Amino acid sequence: MAPFDRPRTDGFTPPPATGTWWYAAVAGEAADSFCARVRKRLQAASLGSVALLAVVYAALVLTATGQRWENAALAGRLADGKLAAAHQAHRTLPYVTLSSLAVALVVLTLIGVLRRRYALTAVALATVTGSLLLTELLKELVLGRPDLVGAPPHLVANTFPSGHTTIAMSVMFGLFVVVPYRLRGLAAGLCALWATAVGAYSLAAGWHRPGDAIGADLLVLAVGCGLAGALARRGRVAPAPRRRFPLRTLFVTGPLTAVAVLGLGAGLVLLLDYLLTATGDPSLPRLAYQAGQALAAGAGAAATLLVLALLRHVDLGGRPVPYRWTGPFTEEPEEEIS
Repeated sequence: MAPFDRPRTDGFTPPPATGTWWYAAVAGEAADSFCARVRKRLQAASLGSVALLAVVYAALVLTATGQRWENAALAGRLADGKLAAAHQAHRTLPYVTLSSLAVALVVLTLIGVLRRRYALTAVALATVTGSLLLTELLKELVLGRPDLVGAPPHLVANTFPSGHTTIAMSVMFGLFVVVPYRLRGLAAGLCALWATAVGAYSLAAGWHRPGDAIGADLLVLAVGCGLAGALARRGRVAPAPRRRFPLRTLFVTGPLTAVAVLGLGAGLVLLLDYLLTATGDPSLPRLAYQAGQALAAGAGAAATLLVLALLRHVDLGGRPVPYRWTGPFTEEPEEEIS
């Protein structure tokens, strides 16, 4: 039972018109309250991400077909004719991720402290550190990669899920939590570019397989949505003004939707083409790599869109919605801002 779920002990007393104690005592977790609706959808997204993570791991790591495709994608990065990009990614990737992680943690802390949103700061930092620790724990101690296809030694090590993609996606989620609602679109646009670049670098450098990036996206969604749901459970969310942001749609939502649809669509088509191509065809590695890049980019964009949709019209860290006594318990109408 959360702190705002305590029942009254002094008998029935009619609440004031917009008394916050009534919200704190009863309405905070009413079946149809705003906090309850936000919590339920965040928890559903978290549990769904865990289930999809298990499906991706089982399909790509625990089957011979999945292992052949991912190993072919690693070989195809060299057959794609972009050796210079791969070598450049290999040199810069560790510095980008490590330095970016340190800078991102400082930025998240400063934003949260300056806004005096200490609970949001804790959730943002917990999302980044918790996702990264869980990634390393799963990769090193829990999950394995049994060799089902007789792969060479350098392709046997388990890299699922990707730590590099986990850093990028968790920082983006943490930024969504601490920035004001009106700046969430800008944060999404900037971080989505960075997360996509990190994911592309990790594949081009041969550090990770396509499934590693997809698994990292799902892991961050599971951790971030779970922690954000805890905020809602404690009544620390409120409706945001229903304003329209045409620039956000034009420069953020629109491009992310295009990348998600085209990336996932093209990736599935290329993957099907790979599966239908005869064994030994010289185009197989190239098809595998291109399918992996497209699917990884599409999955990252889709994960970003999902977070934006889950937190749409949700002001994290806002004051609870006041309830009023008018027969049935109903929320105060949200103010429309044109």
